[in-house]
Amino acid sequence: MQHKFGKSQSLKRLEDVRFLTGAGRYLDDIAPATALHAAFLRAPAAHAEIRSLHLDDARAMPGVVLVLGAADLAANGVATDQPYDTFEGAPQPPRPLLARDRVRFVGEAMALVVAETAAAARDAVEAIGFDLAELPVHIQLAPGGAPIHPEAPDNLAFTWDTGDAVATEAAFARAAHVVRQRVVHNRVIVNSVEPRAATAEWIDGRLHFHVNGQGVWDQKAEFAAAFGIDPAQVRVTTPDVGGGFGMKSTGYPEFTPLALAAKLTGRPVRWISERTEAMLTDNGGRDLVTEAALAFDADLKIIGYRVDLDCAMGAYNAPFGAYIQSELFAKVLTGAYDIPAAHLRVRGIYTNTTQTDAYRGAGRPEAITTLERVVDRAARVLGIDPWELRAKSYVTSFPYRTATGELYDVGDFPRVAARARAEADEAGFEARRAASEAEGLLRGLGTCFYIESILGSPTEAAEVEFRDDGTVNLYVGTQSNGQGHETVYAAFLSERTGIPVEAIRVVQGDSDRIASGGGTGGSRSVTTQTNATLATVDTMVAAFRPFVAAELGVETVDWADLGFRAPGSNLVLTLAEAADRARRAGREDLLKHRAEATLPGRSYPNGAHLCEVEIDPETGLIRLDRYSVTDDFGNLIHPMLVEGQVHGGIAQGMGQAMMEGAVWDETGQLLSATFMDYAMPRAADMPFVKFTTEPVPSTANLLGMKGCGEAGTVASIAAVSNAVLDALAPLGIEEVEMPFRPAKIWTQIEAARLS
Repeated sequence: MQHKFGKSQSLKRLEDVRFLTGAGRYLDDIAPATALHAAFLRAPAAHAEIRSLHLDDARAMPGVVLVLGAADLAANGVATDQPYDTFEGAPQPPRPLLARDRVRFVGEAMALVVAETAAAARDAVEAIGFDLAELPVHIQLAPGGAPIHPEAPDNLAFTWDTGDAVATEAAFARAAHVVRQRVVHNRVIVNSVEPRAATAEWIDGRLHFHVNGQGVWDQKAEFAAAFGIDPAQVRVTTPDVGGGFGMKSTGYPEFTPLALAAKLTGRPVRWISERTEAMLTDNGGRDLVTEAALAFDADLKIIGYRVDLDCAMGAYNAPFGAYIQSELFAKVLTGAYDIPAAHLRVRGIYTNTTQTDAYRGAGRPEAITTLERVVDRAARVLGIDPWELRAKSYVTSFPYRTATGELYDVGDFPRVAARARAEADEAGFEARRAASEAEGLLRGLGTCFYIESILGSPTEAAEVEFRDDGTVNLYVGTQSNGQGHETVYAAFLSERTGIPVEAIRVVQGDSDRIASGGGTGGSRSVTTQTNATLATVDTMVAAFRPFVAAELGVETVDWADLGFRAPGSNLVLTLAEAADRARRAGREDLLKHRAEATLPGRSYPNGAHLCEVEIDPETGLIRLDRYSVTDDFGNLIHPMLVEGQVHGGIAQGMGQAMMEGAVWDETGQLLSATFMDYAMPRAADMPFVKFTTEPVPSTANLLGMKGCGEAGTVASIAAVSNAVLDALAPLGIEEVEMPFRPAKIWTQIEAARLS
């Protein structure tokens, strides 16, 4: 039976039955029974010279089939380094796939063992002998220290700036008020439910690489380059994925050695990361310090904004590391405010830690958190209501080009803010604060108005194939990591064509079956993919028209009300019926249709978050009591999924603000490498989230959509932080670094009481 629903209505997730009944197809579920098991020898020191590496004892262990070191990669003619991008003129030290000469962070892969069982592979790893001469470790987020790479003697990975430094300095020189704020953005570990995993096999001279990633085409190109083969000899596939969050968007050093091992053994080779291994080696997020300053005129309008940013790159520049920490930060530097002069200066610093790259909206949460923290600080310093201060500087005329070059097409920030304040019952806050104080508790209200720049690649394709059994395949170039793409894409195609939603199968993650795609990242998926689907529907309808007209015995037909209609008659054919006739007529050309579409520009989701916290001064324990968000996501395609994305994003932002944080000691050892030492938010930590929308449709796509996937995180870090600082402000506490753990808060409160 076809599900009945109207446009932009929520349909329960189609994929959830599969997931909840244990029928999901994740990497570890689909590895071939004949596959060998792989394990990596990981560096135990953060910085050391490799004096010797003895692999022969491991090779002699029971069940071991192959052991590879860095020299074996070169001996077999494959790439020895992972490619990455950085800014022009910046140092470009190599990133070895397997360490050679030196290790630079705890967990760096030194050798690969392949064995008949996972236990045999792990035992053989323990049998590898090595001699490391430890070197001085640099973990400080500042230039200098012992060089990690000869190419970067001051451990400076890059410098980059944008905006107008001269105009910004002039704005500060004439400012009536200047407010400064230092914000430490703590390092977070992604911790996707499903760790990174891969299986490599060679079939008839072609590499088939299964990976739980966020797109297959970049990795297809990397393998072709690494092995010096034609891209046609590489197939990359991705099954169900248990979370990506940006961390799985790129290739990793483990992948080429795994593929080589499969080639040399002639058997499939499988690997799945263990949890501590993941914490040591997955690309991390955040880990930067910003020094920000706002300049105000006499009327308290913002006239200038300056940010100096130092970001930890880790030991190596990850594939998109420099870009993530710099240009994405710049895209929303000035937020929703009309700031005529702004300047951003970024320094990337090499440290003997795991590399940083992407984590749910990387760049944008850091930028908005910095801006909204300094705006709230300014409200306290200047003695003004934080919303009144914001209102003085909102962008109100569109289109609007920011000081760093972003072109906002539409928006109504005052309207969204007013709705958010009403929905959050801001007017009742003082009464709630008084009630908390009567119980000896501190209550704070935190606000954040955010804007996000989304898109990634503006181009995407879609293909619709009518199959002999009456079902339809929809081929897409994005990659679900659990967001519900199967549901939203099938529902969208159904509402545009009349094809029953249960007859539509979404096909993704296969470089053989799908010619190209942009993968998933940057909140791009639904916006770009539905735009491409619209183009495919238009192509399909145009192709069918003459055939249907001939079938109905008329000169032309109209496409209306999800069917082909002969003008002036009751003759109607649905698209499914037309496809069935085309099949019986031998018109195979009408059974598959593909179109590619490119969006003309970005869209800019925005909104306001209001968070209330209670703090017990006797324990330092913080409780999130109320949370309300009003978003402008433009037109919603699937409201239920949107709300779920926002809830998840808020949980992630709350996790960073309240509890998460990777910690290294002075020797570069990760002290938070298990869930005993690294806290993650649980359901009990979250309040009820009130979610409303105040849409202003985008002009950058035909559907008026704006991306939503990362918006919750972008705003929630600042909203929670500002709530905590608002609660502590009466005690004279001006600053606390994230995460706001109870011991830290209690210590600050006790110090304030004694001062």
